[in-house]
Parts: sequence; structure tokens; C-alpha cells
Amino acid sequence: MNAEAATGPTRPRWTRLAIPGLAAVALLLVLGLPVGMAVTHRIDDELGFQAPVADLPPGGSRTVGMIAALVHRETDVNRWVANDPWFMPGHWLDNMPNFQQGMFAALARTTAELRDRLGRTRGTSQEDPDLREAAGLLQFPGDKWVIDLATSPWPQTTSEAQYRRARKALLAYNDRLSGGRAVLERRADNLLETLDRIALDLGASAAALDQRIVEHGGRIFDPRADDVFYSIKGQSYGYALVLRALAEDFDALLRERGIATLWAQMLASLDHAARMDPLVVINAAPDGILLPSHLAAQGFYVLRARAQMREITNVLLK
Repeated sequence: MNAEAATGPTRPRWTRLAIPGLAAVALLLVLGLPVGMAVTHRIDDELGFQAPVADLPPGGSRTVGMIAALVHRETDVNRWVANDPWFMPGHWLDNMPNFQQGMFAALARTTAELRDRLGRTRGTSQEDPDLREAAGLLQFPGDKWVIDLATSPWPQTTSEAQYRRARKALLAYNDRLSGGRAVLERRADNLLETLDRIALDLGASAAALDQRIVEHGGRIFDPRADDVFYSIKGQSYGYALVLRALAEDFDALLRERGIATLWAQMLASLDHAARMDPLVVINAAPDGILLPSHLAAQGFYVLRARAQMREITNVLLK
């Protein structure tokens, strides 16, 4: 009897190497993925965040500097996770990508208002080239990775790469504004129209909360409630910081019209919506006894901010 017959057939060498390798990969996924998710996850809702001095040249716009600073923070400091592929921890996160995309929706809306109104000279239809570029890039979908087989087999520009280009355009505009080669029209009608657009945006968010409550409220477990909640939390946070910076750009007008107090009240409402941070988002009935309705509470602050915004626009109309 030969040795092979005595010991049984010998497995190929590649199978002896592959099985431990696959086991190691599986172990890494099981143990490493939760650790990676915990390290990556960050809901950065610091309301005291300030744009760095480098983004605020003398004579530049505080609003533009704040938008540029938030883009940098979320793409290069905290990491953009909404487009992470399945093998990266960020792909399995839920609240952070919704928060980031909600925030960037607010930044995109404000940048569009800068392009369409604040950055134009009265009586001209010419758009500022840097604001036009930034506004277009910030509307780029947030879930585009370098490979997207649904559209092309070739590498593509990622979401965060587009947002970094938007930041460069915003900083270029601010440098030109500082040097007197660009405009920021600090007129009452411009501020009024900008607030009107933001109020419409907040109204749409309140409607989304209401729809979720009506269709799914009262359930002990609603798997999509946190998606809506964190998206609107991010939007409220973005608007809270941007409108705080906008008040600095329009400081003289706010004091002249006597609306600084109203503005502070509006910011306080947005701060409340942005600061909400429940351990678990619960979509219970609004009149429930035992469980809260976090969506209803968030909607209250969003609608209060919108109502206060309308009070400000009414004053600006006079």
C-alpha cells in the first residue's frame, strides 16, 4: 500500500491556502466592520463651528466662507461616507450619510441663491462664474463613487471630488470679492427672496415629516424614521450656520430694520432642530402616552423657524 492510499488523497495546495484565507477575511469582516463603523461614524452638529480665518479674507462674505469651511470639514476631516462601497465601513452607516446629505442640500440651496441673487449686480443678468460653478457642483449627487457600473465601466469623478471643486470656486469668489472684482448685493429685496426660498425648503421638510407620521406613525419600530429625521437634522444644522453667517454679511441692514432679535429667535429654533439627538428615533403617535414622537418634535422646531422667517420677510417688505 503506497503512502497516498494510506493517508487518503492530498488536497491541492491552493485549497489548503484558500480556506484559511477566506476564514481570515470572514473574521475580519465580522470583527473589523463594527469597529470601523464606530470609528467612522460622526454626526458633527457643533453649532459653535467657525470658518477658519483663511476662508474669510477682509471684505469677503462670511456666508461663502462658512459654506466652504463646511464642505472641507465633511469631505476631508470627517470623511464623506454616502458613496462608500460595500466593503468600507461607511457603507453600512445610516444616520451619518443622511445627516451629511441633508446639510449639503442646505448649502446647495444657499449657494444657488448667491448665484441667482446676492452675487449679481442690480439690472444685469450675468452670473458670477465662480458662484455658477460652485452652485452646480454642490448639486451633484452624494452617492457617486469612483466606480459606477450602472453608468459606465470606467472610473468616474466621485461626489467628494466635485464638492472640493465647489469649495475652490467659493474661495476664488471670496478672494475676488475681497479685491473688489466681484459683488455681494446686500439689499433688502435680495435678502427677502433668499429667505423666501429657504422657507419653502423648510416647508417641504415639514411636509416630509408629516407624511412619515401620517403613514407610519404609531409603530414601535419604523426603519425609515431615522433617515428622515437625520436628513432634516442635517438640513437644519446647515441652515443654522449659514444664516448665522448671513446675518454678519447683512449686519447693517438687520440693525437698520430692527430685525436682529427676530433673526436670533429664528436661529434658536433651527438650533433646537439641529441639536436633537435621541438614542433611538421613535415615530410614535404624536399624542402617545408612553413613547415620544421625535419626528413631530423636530417638525415643531422646523415650522417655528419657518414662521419666524416669514415674520422677518414681512418686515423687509415694508
